[in-house]
Amino acid sequence: MTNRWTSCGLLAVLLWSGTAPAQVDLSGLDRGMAGPPSQVLVLGSVHLSQMPEGFEAVTLQPVLAKLTAFKPDIITVEAIPGESCAMMRRNPAIYAAQDVATYCSDTTAARKATGLDVPAAVAAVKESLAHWPAQPHAAQRRHLAALFLAAGDDASALTQWLQLPQAERHAGDGLDDALATRLRELQTRNGEDLQIAARLAARLGLQRVYPVDDHSGDNVDVPDVPAYANAIRSAWAASASEVAADRKRQETLTLHGDILALYRFINRPDVLRRQIDADMGAAMREKSPARLARIYVAGWETRNLRMVANVRAAFRERPGARVLCIVGATHKPWFDSLLGQMQGVAIVDAEKVLQ
Repeated sequence: MTNRWTSCGLLAVLLWSGTAPAQVDLSGLDRGMAGPPSQVLVLGSVHLSQMPEGFEAVTLQPVLAKLTAFKPDIITVEAIPGESCAMMRRNPAIYAAQDVATYCSDTTAARKATGLDVPAAVAAVKESLAHWPAQPHAAQRRHLAALFLAAGDDASALTQWLQLPQAERHAGDGLDDALATRLRELQTRNGEDLQIAARLAARLGLQRVYPVDDHSGDNVDVPDVPAYANAIRSAWAASASEVAADRKRQETLTLHGDILALYRFINRPDVLRRQIDADMGAAMREKSPARLARIYVAGWETRNLRMVANVRAAFRERPGARVLCIVGATHKPWFDSLLGQMQGVAIVDAEKVLQ
């Protein structure tokens, strides 16, 4: 009898373990919600800082025209928020100084001009925007630009600067000569956060953009860094032929200055599918004994999860907002998928917007 019951119990366990766990379907939770959904457009972008010599920002005007027609209320960019950079600086055992310098703005000059460190500047920005007038004076914009620089948010500082009449773009009200010079330099620096997001926000009369990047998730800890890097390079090399034609097409469009066509191309689902399969898909197939390239994919997905959480927080208090996320094109499939699972969120077709 004991053996019989033991066998039956084992059979029940085996049968149970082979059954898929029950899951709660959240896809219809917002059915019948009050008010319209938030419209979220994820624009896959090239990194303008990596464009070849001779690139002219004026070629972005057709892209800006399409995005202006979308009329976003909120714009997010692939940049690390100042408060996150402050946290990284406080933890040098985890975040290397060269990484902080790469991803974070140097706020030393802005702290000297304003007397505010990053946390104090972030608080001052929040307070200023909470009482922002409908028709701000030039002095208020200059002051807010200085606060944004001290908070490590260059794109939002430029958003304020660009809304000043040309004659008002000078030092004063918290902006010293060094900061005014920095803002003039930001006007000409290539970067999608500056040349697309900040200019679009200024054109639409928005007061800021929202940096949402996060490198805490892909700050991986591996014992053998050269082996890790070689595993990823090996995966990429094995799949390079899959995207060779696409990359050639991007180079041609860039060379000809047809940037709208370039953005249409890199936002196509078939192009994105080939790109991520040759990158993260290839890494998942990489056969090193330690499966090192899979660590890269795990870091990539963790980074995207945290970035999307920051995007969601940006329009958390704005149900029904129109949101534009400008992010490196390879992030787009993850952003579309993850944001599409959020309640009250509708993903906008980037191809249609760019038609």
